[in-house]
Amino acid sequence: MREGSLEAPTRHALAWQDDAFYDPAAIDAELRRVFDVCHTCRRCFNLCDSFPRLFDLIDESKTGELDAVDSKDLKPVVDACTLCDMCFMTKCPYVPPHEFSVDFPHLMLRYRAMEARDGKVAFADRQLAETDRNGRLASFVAPLANWATDISNTTTRPMLESIADIDRAAALPKYNSKTFASAAQSAPTVNTAAPAYGRKAVLYATCFVNYNTPDVGIATQAVLAKNGVETTVLHPHCCGMPMLELGRIDEVARNARTVATAMREWIAKGYDIIALVPSCALMLKFEWPLILPGDPDVQALSKSTFDISEYVVDIARKEGLADGLKPVGGGIALHMACHSRAQNIGQKAAEMLRLLPDADVQVIERCSGHGGSWGVKKGNFEVALKVGRPVARQARDAAKAFVTSECPLAGVHIMQGIEKLGGEAAKPALVTHPIELFARSYGIG
Repeated sequence: MREGSLEAPTRHALAWQDDAFYDPAAIDAELRRVFDVCHTCRRCFNLCDSFPRLFDLIDESKTGELDAVDSKDLKPVVDACTLCDMCFMTKCPYVPPHEFSVDFPHLMLRYRAMEARDGKVAFADRQLAETDRNGRLASFVAPLANWATDISNTTTRPMLESIADIDRAAALPKYNSKTFASAAQSAPTVNTAAPAYGRKAVLYATCFVNYNTPDVGIATQAVLAKNGVETTVLHPHCCGMPMLELGRIDEVARNARTVATAMREWIAKGYDIIALVPSCALMLKFEWPLILPGDPDVQALSKSTFDISEYVVDIARKEGLADGLKPVGGGIALHMACHSRAQNIGQKAAEMLRLLPDADVQVIERCSGHGGSWGVKKGNFEVALKVGRPVARQARDAAKAFVTSECPLAGVHIMQGIEKLGGEAAKPALVTHPIELFARSYGIG
């Protein structure tokens, strides 16, 4: 037996359609097997709150070992997992093909799938995960929705905390009256003189860009047009990441089939698929093929999908970028989002920004603490700020003009963390996504 594995990690398909996948006794046995490995290793102590909770449970037990911890006390460990995949991708030496075969995030997912099948997902959580529906409805009344969810609203935010369990101090995404899909109807002219002219791509809008940050999509479309890429925008359905966090794997599978079917004809016509949010790119590339390993459309979509930063870097390497980039002064503090890192593509956002003239980029490679919808919940928000404090401190102390992250939720959370830290230094300006800085460099943002 070796201490750790030097091979690339391997992920196994999820057996979510088998009844044994949901068996409480089997899940408890697997939790104890994996947690015992984690207890004897402890390399992940500073990744998220799951591991401190687990290690405290063990250390405070009568024997100081897992056998003295009651199974009912393990649920908070599961609840603290944000499915960021960082333990699996960057820390754990015991992931498959190692014989210990530890996949901590997917074990947490299995536990939640058991809870979901047993009807234990809270009504409010189910409604919050309906991001497509919520976005459509909120876009009709965007000013009212933004007023009601603003943290300065001392009337509605306490009510939202009571009804939906969302911490009144947590900043929430703003909505736009005009979605990216509708704004994209007036697409910019494609630059036929660009070295990459001839490329074609579908921009998978994602719920967040479509309803919350359409400027990210508009900047992406403009940068790609400048570089000769013909684009079309589609948003057939949510990628299902919010449902995955709740263990609703059946609903994720349904979404995957819908989106993969819609993308099939475009892939056949030679289009690349670009996801505009790293969590969604991760779903299309890696999670969907593990949920539906026998679906040819899902497999084809996985092979055709790029993260937007990855795609721009690919153009730069293979054809070269269009002329016209100008320096963006003041420097950039770039947070590498966990779901970007989990794609195992390298620091593509950093590579992209360093293509700018006189680039001054400081990379921050640590979890922001937000963890999707997890970080806004009452009882989690203060923990999320604590986990993200090192990132907020680095972003503040970098003294750059801009702070940005490929994860739009992380960026807002980092700014809240900087505000919490205080200090006399000028605060950086938040840029929702690095592609917007790239557009600004071209003079089109």
